Amino acid sequence: MADNVAIPEGREVTYLERIGAHSHIRGLGLDDSLEPRQASQGMVGQQQARRAAGVVLEMIKDGKIAGRAMLLAGQPGTGKTAIAMGMSRALGQDTPFTNMSATEIYSLEMSKTEALTQAIRKSIGVRIKEETEIIEGEVVEILVDNPTTGSGQKVGKLTLKTTEMETVYDLGQKMIDSIMREKIQSGDVITIDKATGKVSRLGRSFARARDYDATGAQTRFVQCPEGELQKRKEVVHTVTLHEIDVINSRTQGFLALFSGDTGEIKSEVRDQINSKVAEWREEGKAEIAPGVLFVDEAHMLDIECFSFLNRALEHEMSPVIIMATNRGITRIRGTNYKSPHGIPIDLLDRMIIIKTTPYDEKELKQILKIRSEEEDVDISEDALKVLTRIATETSLRYAIQLITTAGVIAKRRKSQEVSIEDVKKVYALFLDEHRSSQYLKEYQNEFMFNEIGQGDASTVRTTTETSAPAAAAMDVS
Repeated sequence: MADNVAIPEGREVTYLERIGAHSHIRGLGLDDSLEPRQASQGMVGQQQARRAAGVVLEMIKDGKIAGRAMLLAGQPGTGKTAIAMGMSRALGQDTPFTNMSATEIYSLEMSKTEALTQAIRKSIGVRIKEETEIIEGEVVEILVDNPTTGSGQKVGKLTLKTTEMETVYDLGQKMIDSIMREKIQSGDVITIDKATGKVSRLGRSFARARDYDATGAQTRFVQCPEGELQKRKEVVHTVTLHEIDVINSRTQGFLALFSGDTGEIKSEVRDQINSKVAEWREEGKAEIAPGVLFVDEAHMLDIECFSFLNRALEHEMSPVIIMATNRGITRIRGTNYKSPHGIPIDLLDRMIIIKTTPYDEKELKQILKIRSEEEDVDISEDALKVLTRIATETSLRYAIQLITTAGVIAKRRKSQEVSIEDVKKVYALFLDEHRSSQYLKEYQNEFMFNEIGQGDASTVRTTTETSAPAAAAMDVS
């Protein structure tokens, strides 16, 4: 007789929310007619670019567009990556979105084309439909009997009802743990998957809406289910082609997805999976959901990668590829030829190009205010004006970096609000790119491997003495 194994009770996991460069982005900030709001969902300005991205977004959502390429081109710090992040948030969890930097393909232990193939297949979803038996009803009562000895398995009873019937179910240890983990209580409308035993809360019953429960603003009220408790329901699972590739190509199967050690996948495996997915599509069991592959710093790809992408865009199993670059006319990596954005002309011809423009002073101020709130730093109006002037004279990225550092200085002097003095202090402590270059030129002779001649040094020194680009930012009076 097998011994009873005590199953530990599930405990809540606390997730750590970290603040990133684009963690304030919630979407593209468009209304129902795809018109951009001046400031919405963390996005500020760039109205023309956001409108264009919104049109592409609608085509992606319809699932009709694939094998298209788009280029976000503009100066550094004009919100190219922010627009891509906004598209990712607006698409939601159901549409695959792969975010990669072009330099990643050179650091992986696989060929460049294999790395790009995996990225492309991560961006193509397969919606697999299947029917499953579920139990759906409103919880009337939950009774759990704890063993008197303190050890052993718990047993319990769950009473569920619909508008037409009511049934009592016996609960085992696994189901009790699931119910406790989901914090199910009387009055909740739940579904139980019979195959897996997964318990999901749909919401609170309207019949309990008048109860004096401590319900928050996010509480969702639903009607009590009708008909029988047990019913068949069509469930849609979305997986990517890359996940199917990994599961079918490795001896350890799906464990390779967690270890990250996917390695190179044979083309024969991919061909078999493509034919199987095509078969499912014909039978109506599955449908393809083309996603988005976003490639940042696209000018870092070389001619071999561009040639591969040119061919990949023609394939029916291709996502929408969005690239971003801040380069002008520059050399195509791997060749001696120059072209706009460092991208070959034949690939540029396939792209729709969206330009981003520099922010004006009002927009810079709004972005800095949003970032201050995101980083939980209270900043005075005068200090915000100074930061805006610094962003105008230097760069937006530099000004954003000063927010947290100024917040630390303010806390050290026991203040809850960042003042002008705090901004002045961090501005003096941390150099921006322009002041750093001027300092380097001024003291070039003291550095190792000095390549500036004596004649050049005097010219540099004169320039240094007369130029002070961001000093005006300190003079707010």
